Amino acid sequence: MKYVLLFVDTAETQGRSEAEVNELSGTIMKWWEEQASAGKILEGQQLQGPGTATTVRHDHGNVTIVDGPFIESKESIGGYGVVEVKDLDEAIELAKDWPWGGVVEIRPVVEMG
Repeated sequence: MKYVLLFVDTAETQGRSEAEVNELSGTIMKWWEEQASAGKILEGQQLQGPGTATTVRHDHGNVTIVDGPFIESKESIGGYGVVEVKDLDEAIELAKDWPWGGVVEIRPVVEMG
């Protein structure tokens, strides 16, 4: 089954020093490469911060474009990974092993046809 792991930056993970971020970046790259080599991670990207977002809102035929995120929040999606694993339990094991900490949301992919 395919799942998307959404890596959520929380207040705890956003307050890290530059040295901590650099150290964790290497750990994350190693984790990512191991999972990709095992055929579990199919693709993924790190996202720029929510301040770089553009939101397009549809409301009964009216369209509004806003620079910035959809909502004000202390949490934001920092990146995602599309994984292919046998079941939700295996996706949970991947999320539990995520080196950055914070929150990992797991969602199944809707597979068409």
